[in-house]
Amino acid sequence: MIGTTRRLRRLFHTRTSRSVILPLDHGASDGMLQGIETFPELLAGAATLPVQGVVLNKGLARAKAADVEPETNLIIQLSAGTKHGLPNYNQSIVCSVEQAHRLGADAVSVHVNIGNDLEDRMLQEFGTITDEAHLLGLPVIAVIYALGGQIVNELDPSLIGHCIRLGGELGADVVCVPYSGDAASFGHAVEHSPVPVLVTGGPGQPDWKSFLAMIQEALEAGASGVAIGRNIFQHSEPMKALAAVCETVHGAGE
Repeated sequence: MIGTTRRLRRLFHTRTSRSVILPLDHGASDGMLQGIETFPELLAGAATLPVQGVVLNKGLARAKAADVEPETNLIIQLSAGTKHGLPNYNQSIVCSVEQAHRLGADAVSVHVNIGNDLEDRMLQEFGTITDEAHLLGLPVIAVIYALGGQIVNELDPSLIGHCIRLGGELGADVVCVPYSGDAASFGHAVEHSPVPVLVTGGPGQPDWKSFLAMIQEALEAGASGVAIGRNIFQHSEPMKALAAVCETVHGAGE
């Protein structure tokens, strides 16, 4: 586990012990979505800001590996599912841990949705991935949502707390969940999580100031950082948006 521990430390800023992760893996799920043309700019610019990692699917990682600077950790997304699929919450493993390792991954990411009729298969794959990744010294970032036929409110604080706990219980090194908006329950779940918790950005938010305020509230509740993609690459000025998120997480001057 020494390799896993060393790589995990690099996913967090040495001064703030927080992390900014930039997911750019949305092309598999959404196709030619608005903002996808900004990916090269963001890959190049990530190294100029305190961004701890970028998330890419295996094909983009292979094609653009040279554009990911050594200062930025490469996180390979192992899961995929398209918005056209039935059900649309399905996530399947499309990249092996071994292939991610060959591509030069510093960590791997897996997406799990709970509260649906495919939960058992996604959890089984999650458990297998943690074992395989740790054998190769790779940290596992688990993105866990409550999404599917059994879910009424995806941001129900009790469900978000369950997602946090589930990730830690099943061996992830970092868990990414949406912020519920309830600081007390979120903070309680984070406080008792065995691993760091990052908040995801979710769909594009029309009010940028409110979005940054949400990040700040989640950080004050105990989150260790963010994993935000869409709200950055679909912003009218993506690099400025990324810089603002980094400043919110790490403070000015970094």
